[in-house]
Amino acid sequence: MGLDQYAFARKGEPIETTEDYTYQDFDGNTHTEQRTSVSYEEEHEVAYWRKHPNLQGWMEQLWREKGGEGEFNCVDVELTLEDLDDLERTLDGEALPETQGFFFGQNSDDYYAEQDREFILAARNNIRDGYKVVYTSWW
Repeated sequence: MGLDQYAFARKGEPIETTEDYTYQDFDGNTHTEQRTSVSYEEEHEVAYWRKHPNLQGWMEQLWREKGGEGEFNCVDVELTLEDLDDLERTLDGEALPETQGFFFGQNSDDYYAEQDREFILAARNNIRDGYKVVYTSWW
């Protein structure tokens, strides 16, 4: 287990799909559940990080500023060009917030420094091409 972080570029409205999922429990009983998934007309991964806790802290602060409440896990935060400018300034000042979590790992700012800047450039280009860029994480 650990902190997995992603940025995706998406176009179009969300498309919900519901499917039946059948499984057997340990006693051999068969159960069927409905599972809903969400996809988009177009979606591709812009970036992936593994255990970059201070970026997670920065994104959580942004999510809360945008009205997010509760646990910041498996939720999306949309990034605007302004948000990316703020992130770039934060990186320039080496000011990502010190963030800790059981599954988050240690400070990896130096390790991801170049990738963070590549992400900002790619995200800006995707936004200019009409995509919405979102950050999400799972731990």
